[in-house]
Amino acid sequence: MEIYLWTIAALGAAAVCLIIYRVFGLGFYGEEYSLCETGTCATIGAREIQADAYGIVEEEDGLMAVLADGMGNSYGGKIASRIAVEVFEDVFHDSSAFYNPQYYFRKAFHAANREILECLDGERGAASVAAVMIKGRKLYYASAGGVKIAVYRNHELVPVTSGHTIDALAKQKYKEGKLARQTAVSLLEKHRIYNYVGQDGFRDIEFFDVPISLYGGEYVVLLSDGMYEGVSWKEMEECLEKRGSCEEKALELTEKINAMIEEGADNASIVILRVI
Repeated sequence: MEIYLWTIAALGAAAVCLIIYRVFGLGFYGEEYSLCETGTCATIGAREIQADAYGIVEEEDGLMAVLADGMGNSYGGKIASRIAVEVFEDVFHDSSAFYNPQYYFRKAFHAANREILECLDGERGAASVAAVMIKGRKLYYASAGGVKIAVYRNHELVPVTSGHTIDALAKQKYKEGKLARQTAVSLLEKHRIYNYVGQDGFRDIEFFDVPISLYGGEYVVLLSDGMYEGVSWKEMEECLEKRGSCEEKALELTEKINAMIEEGADNASIVILRVI
């Protein structure tokens, strides 16, 4: 009788977990499971073409999210960002990716670069790309270009990537003692992106040094430049602090960009992951 009762209890617990997964869209990842809620949103802004794209891959072993910000003439940027996202999705559908994140991030970036160059065949188009992977209670990330990754916890949104822009490069070289202060200061207003996928000789990827530990309650956020240049860091922190789902938060921040259309707002996209 005791064994029978334990069996019924175990089956009941499994059923509850399955209901949580189906109703709330939450998944279990890694040996120490993590629950993740996701939210995404994008706006075309005042542009004629939406050149941002994003994707999320959820597997038993983890979750991967990618955001690409296309650049180029006509539809070149739109095509490049879509290619980048599709390549990342294909690569991370391989369950092995969640056991060797740096190798698979590198594989995805270089594959996306090749695909963009081959597909556009001389038509100008490229993309900034950033991706994160959550496995267990660890966050892994990589980026190339101007898409930013940030983590919100303890009431503060902290960027974890510097980005491949002229101003970020100037800061880095100044800290390394390779650039004079006066020269570095003169470059701080230059936000032009110097590294991205879709160029010959691509090789520079910004990786995590060590994975970031997650304890539950954090938000991991991916932001295109249209989002973080159009919405202040403080506004994003205030939004993330409120009650509400990740989808609601993503929509609220996107609506702030839509309110700026008359000011020539750029494409803006955001991916929000909440670790529970």
